[in-house]
Parts: sequence; C-alpha cells; structure tokens
Amino acid sequence: MIPARSAPLLDCSVAELLDRLAAKQPAPGGGGAAAITAAMAAGLLGMVARFSTAQLIDAPGRAAHADRVRNQVATLAERDAEAYGAVLTAFALPREPGSEVRSRQIRRALQRAAQVPAEIAELAGGVAVEAVELAQRGNPNLRGDAFTAAALAAAAARSAAELVRINVELGKLGGDLAERAAHAADAAAKAVDVLDVSHGA
Repeated sequence: MIPARSAPLLDCSVAELLDRLAAKQPAPGGGGAAAITAAMAAGLLGMVARFSTAQLIDAPGRAAHADRVRNQVATLAERDAEAYGAVLTAFALPREPGSEVRSRQIRRALQRAAQVPAEIAELAGGVAVEAVELAQRGNPNLRGDAFTAAALAAAAARSAAELVRINVELGKLGGDLAERAAHAADAAAKAVDVLDVSHGA
C-alpha cells in the first residue's frame, strides 16, 4: 500500500519509499531518488570516517561533516517533490486569458525545479570526491564501503545535473545552474575514475 502523498519521504520505510517511487504519480521521482541516494552515500562516508581514526587525525571532523551533508541532502528529496508539484500546477494554469501570467509562473516554477537538483548535484559531487579520498587514505578494511559511497554519490550528481539541464532548457533559464551542476557531476565522475585506475594498478 502506498502511503499518503503528504507523508514526508524521510518518515517512510524503505519498502514504502520504493513503492512511492514506483507508483503512477509524478513525485517523488528522479530528483528525490538522487537526493536519497546522495544521502545514503554520505551515510557510508560518515561510517568509513568513524572507522578511520587510526589512519586520519581529522576523521571525527570528516564524520561530522558527512552527517551534516547527509541531513542537508536528505531534506532536498522533499523539496524536489514540492518543486515539481509547483511546475505541474503552473502548467495547469489556463492559457487564456493571462497567458503572460502563466508563462511567468511556469518560468518561476522551473527555476526552483532546477535549483533543487543543482544543490543535490553539488552536495553529491562533494561526497564523491571525499569518499574517494577516504578510500585511498582511510581504513583499508572499509575501502569497499568508501568506493560504494563514491560511486553512489557520483551517480546521484550525474542524475541531478541532467534534471537541472532539462529544467533550464525547458524554461529557457539564464544563469549558471546547469554549468555548476554539470561541473560537480564531472568532478565526481573523474574522482571515481581515478580510484578505479589506482585500484587496478
């Protein structure tokens, strides 16, 4: 059974969250999935840091930072659903009369719908880069967990960046949102690629 749409995503069980993602409803969708994935990656990052106190003197600080990022990006899952709902509401406005008002509402909604995944992409990109560093310098027994955190975060950053691009193009939005999100995703992917190469060497 799918819980009421108004129920906060973070209050759902894993099974309920998966049901909501699979349901025939507009949200949660890709942005929410990217945010939750990034939060999971940050959770793994925090765990690896806590097990790396013998290797890294700043491990407690890294763990605390990972916790802050995890909480921050997790809340973006709900904000993404709200932003997408605002886009649907704007597009549902009557075309005539007041088409200019409708256009402004759509553009404003798309701006917000692009801003949220841009934040997800940048946070996830940071998690990926830091997870790669922990995979290289942290507790070697948790290298697989650090690699998983990096890979998940990189995937979340890439997914979120694509959502930003779509909304920016749809709304013909100015600014550098799409460029910033793409840069974060590229940095995350390059960091994971380096880890792959170093592991194979």
